[in-house]
Formats: sequence, C-alpha cells, structure tokens
Amino acid sequence: MSSRTPLAGHRSRNRTRAALAAVLAGAVLLVGGIAQADTLEELQSQRQANESEQERLSSEMEGTDASLQTVYLELTRIANEIPIAQAEVDQAVEDLAAAERHQTSVDDRLTVAETEATTLTGEVEESQAKIASTEDGIGELARSTYRGGDGLTALRVVFDAGSPEEFATRTSAVNSAMRSQTDVLDELETTAATQRNSQSRLDAVNVRIGELKVEADEAVVAADEARDAAQDRRNDLDTLQTQETAKQAELETYQDTIAVQQEQIATDNANLDAEIQAIFAAQAAERARQAEEKRKADEAAAAAAAAAAQAERERQAAAEANRGSGGGAPAPAPAPAPAPAPPASGGGAGLIPPVPSPFHVTSPFGMRTYPINGGRYMHNGTDIRSACGNPQVSAANGTVVGVRPARGNGTHGNQVLVDHGVINGDSWVTVYNHLSRFAVSNGQSISQGQTLGYTGMTGAVTGCHVHVETWRNGTPINPESLPGWNRTN
Repeated sequence: MSSRTPLAGHRSRNRTRAALAAVLAGAVLLVGGIAQADTLEELQSQRQANESEQERLSSEMEGTDASLQTVYLELTRIANEIPIAQAEVDQAVEDLAAAERHQTSVDDRLTVAETEATTLTGEVEESQAKIASTEDGIGELARSTYRGGDGLTALRVVFDAGSPEEFATRTSAVNSAMRSQTDVLDELETTAATQRNSQSRLDAVNVRIGELKVEADEAVVAADEARDAAQDRRNDLDTLQTQETAKQAELETYQDTIAVQQEQIATDNANLDAEIQAIFAAQAAERARQAEEKRKADEAAAAAAAAAAQAERERQAAAEANRGSGGGAPAPAPAPAPAPAPPASGGGAGLIPPVPSPFHVTSPFGMRTYPINGGRYMHNGTDIRSACGNPQVSAANGTVVGVRPARGNGTHGNQVLVDHGVINGDSWVTVYNHLSRFAVSNGQSISQGQTLGYTGMTGAVTGCHVHVETWRNGTPINPESLPGWNRTN
C-alpha cells in the first residue's frame, strides 16, 4: 500500500457516486484507450500492453478494499478485451466469407465440369452409335460382294454390257459405288477420330471432376470450420459483454465503500506520517541532547583546564620563591588532556534499493489519479516489481524502529520502519510495506544490505510487489533520484 497525502480534504460520498457513475457509463474504463489494430498480431501486442496497464492500475489502487480492486481490475480487463474480441469476430467473419466464396467458386467449377462431361459423354455415345451403324453397312456390303449377289462388279460390267453406251453407263455406276464406299470409310475414320478425341477430353474432364470434388469437400470442411470459429468468437464477445454488465453492477455496489476506503487511506497515512515525524523529532531531540552534553563537557573541560592553568601558575610562583630561598628544581608540567573522539558516523555512504538494481517500477513516486473516481493524491512510495518471497534489504545501517504486523495496521500490511540516523548531514528513515514475513525485530541494529523481510501482498493490495518509502529530514522523496536506484522501464 502506498502512503498518500490528501491534497484538498476528502471527497464526499456524493462526488464519489457521481464519479463512479461516469465510470460505469463506459469509455473511461478503457484506461489509455485501445488503439485500432490492423492485424491479429497487433491485437496480441495490444493484449500484452493491456496486461502491463493492469499491473499499473493494481498499484494505483493500493489501499482500497481488495474485493473492490479485484472487481475494478476485472472490469477494466474485460473492457479492454472487448475491442480485441470484436476485431477477432470481424476477422472470423471475413475468414468465413472467404471460405464460402471459395466453396462457391469450387462448386461453380464443378458444375461446369460436370456439364462438360455430360456433353462429351453424349458426343462419345453418338460417335459410337454412328461408327457401329457405318461398320454394319460396310459389313453388309462386303458380305453381299462376297456372295456375288445382284450388285454390280467390274467383271459383270465388262461382260454384260450390250453396247458401248451401256458399258459407259455401267462403268459410271461402278465408279460412283466405289466412291460412296470410300466416302463411308473416310467418314468412319473421321467419326472414330472424333470419338477418340471426345473420349480423351471426357477422361480429362472426369479427372478434373474428381479433383474438384475433393476440393469441394475440403472447401465444405473449411467453411464449416470458419463458421464454427466465427460463432465461437461471437460467443466469446457475448460472454465478455455479459461479464462487463455484471461487473459494472457489482462495482456499483461499492459506491459507499469507495468513499470509506479513501477516508481509511487518509487516516492510515496520516498516522504513518505522524509516526515518522516522531522519529525525526526523536532524532532531533537526541542530537540536541548530545549537543548539550557536549557543551557541558566542553565547559567542564574548559573550567578544568583553567583551574589546571591557575594551579600551574601558582606552582610556578611557589617554585620561583623556593629558588630564591635555595629550593630545588621545579616539577614537570602535567601532560595535556586528550582530544575528544570524533562523533560516530551515521551509516553507509548512500542508500541502496531493497531489491537489486536495475528494477522495474510498476508505480512511481509522485502524484496519482485514483482510477475509479479520478481523485488526485500523493503517492509517497515507489512500487517495484518483485516476486512473492523475494528478500528485501535495508537501505543503510540503522535501527529498526517499527515492526508492524498486518492485523491492525490498516492498509499497509506487514511493515518495517528503519531509522538510519544522519547520513552525509541528512536524517533518513525508510519504510517497507506489504511484506509476507519479517526477518528483523523492533529495536534491532542492522547493517546496510541486511534482509528486513520478504516480498508479499499483505494489506490492501492484490499482488506481490515492493513498496518502499524514503524520508529525508521529515519529507518523502523520490528514491530514483538517489545514486544506484536505476529502473529498467
């Protein structure tokens, strides 16, 4: 949880209700907005960006009721997911349309091929019938000629002609018959060639029909799959929209809780601020006490030195008097008093982060906008990504002045406060919240880099992370301004 300093008092419950109503109206739930994406790859990138945004929102909602955080974060996740789901629906519908167009194209080509096959089959059958009929005629003519029937032959034309005119007439008839037979044979060959060509084309068309039927079957399967995928995407979108409506209704039930939680945050942070100011006041009082003791010691030392000097003068005067009356040599002067020891150092040369640097900051020090109602507040801490159970170490040498268990510690959870005293002329205190467990006890002297506790999610938070505060001379500062505090993002 983060320590926060209210800027202008608490917001009223009515203002909280109005702000929440604006949230429930819709668009502001889309934190940062969803950029229009052209491809599914871009949508996936947007989904990853949404996950990072969820992490930031989670940090910014520290201190509020964990159930409220869960509802709001889930609502924003759903709201951010809906445009992506809609784009996936659009893509699935486009894929379905393409699959159906392909299926129609294949069906059309198959119909054309089957029509062509029917035509070619008719041509082949017609050619076969014509060939059969012609072959029958030729066979009958051959049989008739072989039997020597009444038909004309070249010999009969010679022997039976009664005159040259009759011979010429009969010769002409024989020639005409022979030409007819030749024409029949030529026609038979042409018909046979036509039949072979038609059969070859029919065979090729039948092969293409077989291929098109396979393609048609595959197109049907593809179209069915695309149709199912489009329906699944629609169902996903419908589910998200239903969930969004339910979460909006659930969030609305937290209207009063939001105001109460913000008041609790302000109270918890005011108490922490007072405790830290008391530590700095105790540091100042201790420094004043030490200064007063030093002043008294210096005065006592000065008085003792003056008394010793006076005694020395008196001794020397007495010695002079003794020499004048024949006395012995003067006594040696006493050794000078030792110089006072220098004051103890206030700790290490600088503060170090509680987890190794560089680190990933999920929510920085500074002003925040409360996601639900838009309220502005000061985030005194720095939130750093850290897995549950990771050790957190002390920023510098010091004394543990607070080990606060989560129960009864408001929104902070398990908390450790360390008084580092004076470092390079400044007084320092550090605070560590949400620890899963402690590794130190109250009043314990610790050294820089020593483990204080372990990363957790106690208090009003929804995920494990580091929350560290650095206070200098009674004022919280951004630790990223310190040497060695380097972030990766």
